[in-house]
Amino acid sequence: MSGTDGRGRLLLFPDPAALARAAADDFARRAAGAVAARGRFTVALSGGTTPRRLYELLASETYRVRIPWDMTHLFWGDERHVPPDDPQSNYGMVREAMLSKVPIPEPNVHRIEAELPDASEAAARYDGEVRRFFGLAQGQFPSFDLMYLGLGPEGHTASLFPGTTALVVEDRLVVATWVAKLDADRITMTYPVFRDARAVVFLVEGAAKTQILAAVRNAATAADYPAGRIQPHDGELLWFADRAAAGTGSPA
Repeated sequence: MSGTDGRGRLLLFPDPAALARAAADDFARRAAGAVAARGRFTVALSGGTTPRRLYELLASETYRVRIPWDMTHLFWGDERHVPPDDPQSNYGMVREAMLSKVPIPEPNVHRIEAELPDASEAAARYDGEVRRFFGLAQGQFPSFDLMYLGLGPEGHTASLFPGTTALVVEDRLVVATWVAKLDADRITMTYPVFRDARAVVFLVEGAAKTQILAAVRNAATAADYPAGRIQPHDGELLWFADRAAAGTGSPA
């Protein structure tokens, strides 16, 4: 089951496993299309339980052979201010779930140096790396082929949390942001990066997300939440949700 409105296309699946399979098929299709059109496939990954299921599936024999790993470049939409071997590290999760099991060249993995003592320095370095990779001049923004996002209970996405300074940044690709509710620094890509993506895909599962999913997809309330302000200029906006998160018994 699917539906399209001004807040993007909603794709519903009966359970998290079906959602992950659909996302993996979508990943493989976009990879083939991007490589055929531009010679490479650029992806910004997300942390979280739902994406992990996808990454594990992509590392499985069924999908691993379908991905042009040597022409795939992986980035991170956000990161916690921790070393890569910390259990909270988004990069560390992806490494364990997928990177250690697929033949992707090391230079194609573009991680945030979140182990640096200064989160702002880590953000500045990553901003520079993304600019160099995409060959961007000041004032330009990259066009990722695919960017994954999750949905927090209060409507945050990536590390764009309500009330944080990152929400108003329009002149940088990556910033450090202090999240008071977590008593921690985060490093995150900014709205302009998501707006210029060819495709932004939210992965959402579980009944705990039902109310916030409805709120961020409602045109009347979307702007009240960081996730609701994600809207690509020319690219696709897709919501992959299981029926528990959508509050419906209708399967895909």
